[in-house]
Parts: sequence; C-alpha cells; structure tokens
Amino acid sequence: MTTRLTADETLTAALARMLAATLRPGDTILLDGPVGAGKTHFARAFVRARQGDAAEDVPSPTFTLVQTYHDPQGTEIWHADLYRLTDPSELAELGLDEALTDAVCLIEWPDRLDRLPDGAITVSIAAQADPDLREITLIAPDADRIAARAAFVAGAGWGDARVLPLAGDASARRFFRLTGARGSAVLMDDPSGACGPFAAMTDWLRGHGFGAPAILASDPTAGLLLVEDLGDDLVARVLERDPGMAPAVYDRITDFLVDLHRRPVPGFVAALDGPALAEQVGLFADWYPQAAGGAGGDDIAPLIAALHADLAADVPPVLALRDFHAENLLWRGDAPLGLVDYQDAVACHPAYDLASALQDARRAVDPGIEAACVGRYLAATGLDPDRFRAAYALLGAQRNLRILGIFTRLCLRDGKARYLDFMPRVWGYVRRNLAHPALAPLAQAVAALPAPDAAVIERIRARCAR
Repeated sequence: MTTRLTADETLTAALARMLAATLRPGDTILLDGPVGAGKTHFARAFVRARQGDAAEDVPSPTFTLVQTYHDPQGTEIWHADLYRLTDPSELAELGLDEALTDAVCLIEWPDRLDRLPDGAITVSIAAQADPDLREITLIAPDADRIAARAAFVAGAGWGDARVLPLAGDASARRFFRLTGARGSAVLMDDPSGACGPFAAMTDWLRGHGFGAPAILASDPTAGLLLVEDLGDDLVARVLERDPGMAPAVYDRITDFLVDLHRRPVPGFVAALDGPALAEQVGLFADWYPQAAGGAGGDDIAPLIAALHADLAADVPPVLALRDFHAENLLWRGDAPLGLVDYQDAVACHPAYDLASALQDARRAVDPGIEAACVGRYLAATGLDPDRFRAAYALLGAQRNLRILGIFTRLCLRDGKARYLDFMPRVWGYVRRNLAHPALAPLAQAVAALPAPDAAVIERIRARCAR
C-alpha cells in the first residue's frame, strides 16, 4: 500500500515514531531521497522513540557506514548510510545481511544494495518549493492508517510524543500510548466507524459522573481519538497481583452497575432485546458445530428469543456496556472505576452486564463471589430474585454461546488461535447456566453438540487461518 503526505519536521518525526511503535526484528525501512532531504532526521526520531528514556545521541553514519543501538527490550537497531559504499560486496564485511534477519534496520541510500530486502518498508523523502516541507511517500502494509495516525497526533499537538503499542482486543481496533512533554494519552485507531458512538457514550458517562476518559482530540471520520490515559491498573492485573482483593473489587463492580442502572437509558443506544439476542447467538451455530465435528445448533436462536420473552421481557431495559469485564475496567483506588471499550453499549436486561463481569472468559471468578454479587445486586434493586436469576442464567448462556462462536471465527477466519484456550472455561459457564430449570429446552438443544474438549480444540486449531 502506498500513501503520500506533505510533512514538516514535526510530522516527519511523528511518522518515524509511529513506525517505531510496531516494527520487530527482521523489519527494514529503506530511506530514499537526496542529500539533505531529512533521512537522518527521520532515523534519529525512530531510534530515540525505540530507546525512550535511554535514548542516545544519533549521529549520521555517513562516515562510519553503520551505527548500532539497543532498545530497552533488547532489540538491536541498525542505522546504515550506504552513500559511500563502492561495491555491494562490502556489505558482507559490515554484517548487514545478518542484521536484516535479526535486527530492525534503517537503510539510507538503499539503491546501493544489490537486492532489496523482501517486505521492506520504503520511506521516500523529496524536497518541496517550501524549504520547511517535504513530500513523503510511504510504502508499507497499512500505510494509510500509519500516515493518518501520525498526521492526527501531530495536528493535536502530540507530534513529539513517544508512541508505544498497547494490548488490543479481538476487534480490528489498535491502541497506542503517547508520552511526551504534555504527559500521557491513549491513541485509539478504529477504522470501523465506532469512534462516533464511543465519543457519544463517553460524553454521557462523564456527564453522569462515571469514570470514562476525557477526549483530548478526535477525528471520527478518520476513526481516530486521543483520550485521557487512565493508567495500567486493569482490574484483571490488580486481581492477578492480589487475589485477596477479589471480593471487594467485585462488590465495587456490582455497586457500579446498581448506580448505572438507576440512570435513564440514553436515547442513542440500540436495543438488545430477545430478537437481537437471538440474532447474535447465530454466530455460534454459524461457526462452532461444524468446526467441532458436529452439526445442528440452528434451533438455539429461536429458543433464546422465546425464553427471553418468557423470562426477561417484563423488566425495563437498562444501559449495558456489553464488553464489561476485568480487562475493560481500571482500578483507581477510591476514584470511580475507569471504563474503556463501551462503544457498543446497548439497552438490555439488567442481568446482562452482571453476567458479563462475573462469567469472565479470560479469568475465573469464584462461584461464591458470583453468588454474593448477584445477591448484592438484588438487595440493592429490589428485583424479583427468582425471575432475575432465571434471566441471569439465560443471558449468561446466550453470551457465552456467542463467545464460543466468536472464538471459533477468530481462529478459522482471522488466524487468532489464542482465544481457543479460553473455550473450556466458557463452556463451563454455558453448562452452569443451562442447569437452571427454566432453561431446560435450551439445555437439551446444546447437549446434542460436542463440547470443546482438548480434541475438539485441536481440531479447530489445526484449521486456523494462516
């Protein structure tokens, strides 16, 4: 993919820092352009971004031909200037061939190479009539998104910030932490069109006193947001460090939902009612049974719709954040829980987010804590306990069946096999929910399908997209 942009020094450096955030050993950038175009300026920004607080001086390697550096992760970075190279055979003496495999390489004057490295990124820099501007041509996978991110952060006044990747989720969204003179912020890159709903939901949550991050800059059309950095203390990490905090943490999560559900539902969120829940669980029938070596599952969606009408449709819907679990909540001591990943919020039965938090695909929640939190929620809301527990079991079953379908699709279609490891836990939630007497018809339908045991999981993994 090729993209072009007109850049000053700030944007040129921002582009270098954006590339520095994602390159790995074996990746190469070919820096093309005449003397004085700004190739060394680009390389200097790249190396310093990789090194962070340990940044060294980055001189031009015109006379040494090669300068090497190490980043804090131990990755070797080669900056080569081949302008003075008289014969490609001299590259063997430099050791560049080995570096192209084991290091991140920046190569000025790549036309001196006898063969360009496979898969190399090209950054061509050309002068403009304005001496302060350059035209940069970027040839790289996802070049448009890289350039858009760089232009966005530069335009927002964060062009000098170091860029570090943050762990993403199962979606196509990407997240980066920016650190610089203005502090720290998080860049959200979501070309799917969810930035608008995220911003709307953020305004609503913050307007009601909840812990959503402030939006610092936005370009919803480009799918880019810069938001307040709420830190790294995800509830999942806090509980991993100190499992003894689990009862208090899940009490706080339950109390948050009680407070959230007392507020009027914003008019801009979609309804997740019986028909919508049935449509969503269709993902399970579409992907899991056949991948697991079985057949069927088509009767599950209509059963979900019918059971919802019997067990849950009489309760007024509340706001549900949907992906509400320990990986999307930040612990901030006495401050309100930090919230992320709520752009898919819906109006749904109040049991939905409680089941999402207490039946977490990624980590086990003690059944005693789950029971205590359900009781705590009922005590605070006054809802009918028997009907609520039946709806809780139904929504837990629907959600976890859908997750099994999503995990199967992520492997078979998208090549993301790591989610298969969560399948046994998710299946355990399904079985536990289906033990509720009110869900007997659904339990019978699911019982006809193969469980995701070790053999089934390996069967799916063997067909993972490459």
